[in-house]
Amino acid sequence: MSANLPIASGSFGDEPTLTFPGTPAPDGLQVAVLEAGDGAAVEPGDTIVVNYHGQVWDGGVFDSSYTRGSTISFPIGMGMVIGGWDDGLVGKAIGSRVLLSIPPEHGYGSRGVPQAGIGGEDTLVFVVDIVGVE
Repeated sequence: MSANLPIASGSFGDEPTLTFPGTPAPDGLQVAVLEAGDGAAVEPGDTIVVNYHGQVWDGGVFDSSYTRGSTISFPIGMGMVIGGWDDGLVGKAIGSRVLLSIPPEHGYGSRGVPQAGIGGEDTLVFVVDIVGVE
């Protein structure tokens, strides 16, 4: 994994804590498989079931399914979620824990999501546990 990416505590199924490297966010979409699963590969059009932790680079947590205590499911690779998820999760095995560093152009763009504390220049960091496919 690149030294320029945050370190996530815990393992698959645990709510992670992110430790940032003290450097600016890297350019472009960065994807690191923290734990490789042994399930089938996620394919475009699959409805995947995940747990996730979302945080602004070097900032606060804006959303976490772990905190809510329930997974979410959504179609992947179909433009139904932010581009960083579509591009970063397709092809990963079920049972994997994946870290995504997502710049604005692959996230919410220049508009951000102000009500969630996400600015238009913010890089988003997600730790995603791919639990299954529906």
